[in-house]
Amino acid sequence: MLAKKLISMVAASAVALSPVLAGPALLFDPATGGILYAEDQDDQWYPASLAKIMTAYLVFEAIRDGKLSLDDKITVSEFANSQAPSRIGLPVGAQMTVEMALQALIVKSANDAAVMLAEAVSGSHEAFVQRMNATAVRLGMTRTKFANANGLPAPDQVTTARDLARLTTVVIRDFPAYAHLWSMEEMRIGKRRLRNHNALLRSYDGADGMKTGFICDSGFNVVASATRDGTRLVAVVLGEVSGSERSGRAANLLEHGFRMQAWKSMFGMHKLDTLPFAADAKTALSIRHTIVSWACGTARRRAVARAKRKRGQVVMVKPAVDKSSKQKAAPAKAKASSGAGAKSEKGGVAAQ
Repeated sequence: MLAKKLISMVAASAVALSPVLAGPALLFDPATGGILYAEDQDDQWYPASLAKIMTAYLVFEAIRDGKLSLDDKITVSEFANSQAPSRIGLPVGAQMTVEMALQALIVKSANDAAVMLAEAVSGSHEAFVQRMNATAVRLGMTRTKFANANGLPAPDQVTTARDLARLTTVVIRDFPAYAHLWSMEEMRIGKRRLRNHNALLRSYDGADGMKTGFICDSGFNVVASATRDGTRLVAVVLGEVSGSERSGRAANLLEHGFRMQAWKSMFGMHKLDTLPFAADAKTALSIRHTIVSWACGTARRRAVARAKRKRGQVVMVKPAVDKSSKQKAAPAKAKASSGAGAKSEKGGVAAQ
């Protein structure tokens, strides 16, 4: 019996470790801060729409402090209307309630709703971004900087898996009344039904949140929460090459955690604040050429390559960047690539 249990635990660990070229990842218990798995947790990464977790947190604070209410109506400004997809797309001057805007922010990942909420909280988008950064400092997010409220591409907008774990912990701890927003599978605006990009809510037993993110430079990111038998775990996954691989790796990590938690607790675990900082932590670099997305112009190239392989033709496919090549790349190149990412946002690459 003990041998079978050990084999099961080793298998679960192997599942979590299997993606050889995967981006940063962190699996933790938000109630205790205990870490069950960590990989490149201090490497900087472009957050994409995971920045909206901070936006939502500051809106929750404003409601708690009496500055806003869920029933308040907020207006679409010209700046909000100018945001790239994904967005609700209401015309300038239209209004929606704070509650509806929060649903649009979290479920639809609407970039215009993020700006509307930012302006409602702080009076201007610029002032709200300053508040985001001040809050990041207060929460100990030492390797994070925000440049906007929605996660659209900006070369200096970066975070880490550890910092996102810190942010997620306070969202769960301080605002449990809004847990239903993170677990909504869909929302409705008039006759429109908008589905959540977090596929785990529909496919993984116990999944109950939180948020996905995607731009060409970051790849597919997710902060995924699940609860089983009263235990809640959160997986942070950054830089997967497709939406399906993002969901698959998050599910594998969560499964690993639920199987291994009791075993690991017997020997003690590092916590978010006690895990040593990675001495070789890297700055953010674009991975757009490794991902599979029509929005980034990479899906067709890979589809053609697959078709040629089926016909028996020899195909040269550009390999993914490995750890060593990421170390050698120049930071200036990353900034240039991030700027290019902004040009392709009309394809909705910050939506997911």
